[in-house]
Amino acid sequence: MTNPVFNNSPVFGDPRQQRRGGQQTATQGPAWGTPGAQVADAATLEQMYDAPPATTRETGRLTYDDVIVKTGGLLALLVVVAAATWVVAPGLWIVGAIVGLVLGLVNAFKKNPSPVLITLYTVAQGVFVGGISAYYEAAFNGLVGQAVLATLSVFAVSLFLFRSGKVRVTPKFQRAVLIGMAGYLLYSLVNFGLVLFGVGEGYGPLRSGFLGVVVGLVAVGLAAASLIMDFDSIKRGVDQGVPAKFAWSAAFGLIVTLVWLYLELLRLLAILRGD
Repeated sequence: MTNPVFNNSPVFGDPRQQRRGGQQTATQGPAWGTPGAQVADAATLEQMYDAPPATTRETGRLTYDDVIVKTGGLLALLVVVAAATWVVAPGLWIVGAIVGLVLGLVNAFKKNPSPVLITLYTVAQGVFVGGISAYYEAAFNGLVGQAVLATLSVFAVSLFLFRSGKVRVTPKFQRAVLIGMAGYLLYSLVNFGLVLFGVGEGYGPLRSGFLGVVVGLVAVGLAAASLIMDFDSIKRGVDQGVPAKFAWSAAFGLIVTLVWLYLELLRLLAILRGD
């Protein structure tokens, strides 16, 4: 896709559009080289210079409003689906988890965002989150409300730290987060393997008790750091003027991180209340 700023410019626009415009001028008005044409073009250029600069929305570039609207819409859809699943069929959470995993991988590796696939992913995650939340709420009354409030709080703190410049996404910061996430994934896989072989109960021997609390806090910290990296990616996209369609990609990334953060907080709070 061509740069929308150059594509919409009368100077750097698509040559094919310029040729079509030239043909229309030749048939509708005086040709270049005549005094009348020069006067008309000079007047047009003066109007262009006097006109206010085009906004990012008018040039088809990514804006923060685009990201906010699409993220808010997807979050609203997720909450509605989660609430419906909680009431109607919480046992479908395993289906939502599998479908969400597949669609998440598909969306993550697509070069161009697909609004349909991202929306379907959000629906699947809504089914998963609604079902698993119903299970936790049945075991620990009021736990889901606490997890939601904690998720919003971590999101707000992460956004504040990023906007204030107190935390900067440097190459060192990115390497630390990626190493931490890789280590956490490996740790979780080992714990899952132990559970399959009948070692430990509940969340597994490596995710229970005091150790489970420590690992849960680390996971929440990694999720918060991932949010900060998401904010930085969105900022760079807006600053570089990427096409507006990538607001879907930004919204998808935020949904993935927020769901991960919510699940980690849900598990951490359950451990603290006695798993």
